[in-house]
Amino acid sequence: MQEQYRTVARAGVHESEINRSRFLCSLAPAATEEEAQDFVARVRKEHPTASHNCFAYVIGADASVQKASDDGEPGGTAGVPMLQMLMRREMRYVVAVVTRYYGGVKLGAGGLIRAYGGVVGEALDVLGTLTRQRFRLATIHVDHQRAGKLENDLRATGRDVREVRYAEAVTMEIGLPDGDVEAFTAWLADTTAGTATLELGGEAYGDATA
Repeated sequence: MQEQYRTVARAGVHESEINRSRFLCSLAPAATEEEAQDFVARVRKEHPTASHNCFAYVIGADASVQKASDDGEPGGTAGVPMLQMLMRREMRYVVAVVTRYYGGVKLGAGGLIRAYGGVVGEALDVLGTLTRQRFRLATIHVDHQRAGKLENDLRATGRDVREVRYAEAVTMEIGLPDGDVEAFTAWLADTTAGTATLELGGEAYGDATA
């Protein structure tokens, strides 16, 4: 698994006008290829009279799925530069659709490449990006007496506390960067006088702390 990846912070639309043509870049996070395709279909439905609805998406932390479409523009002048911009920015789990309303002035191949790639870059700048870090999921089991202070200590040190459950004992689900497991285990033993146990689980991605 990749240590980290970047994705778009939120869904949104950014518009540019280039030589009287309107370019609307719709961006959204997409967890699966199906989600990306659904988003493309939704944008196309919203803009049925547009000259073109070109798209590009990258799925997978390792960019294992990459697709692009020129949707009637000259080959390689729309979807590919959009995809290249997403890859240049190291974006993952993201879908971009650029809707063009033709304004009567031909841009030429170079102009189209700059326009389609450029509006994706502008949209990423406007909507913002975030970094997702690979974490090891872990469960802490601790007694009620120490649970409150331990939870406060975890949050105070910026730990990713995902869930706290109270039963006979208290269990806390946390996310740990792989490199921190050994040091955290020692810290936990010290903080709880050896009474807490740590159970390591699978891996997932969470927001990276700056």
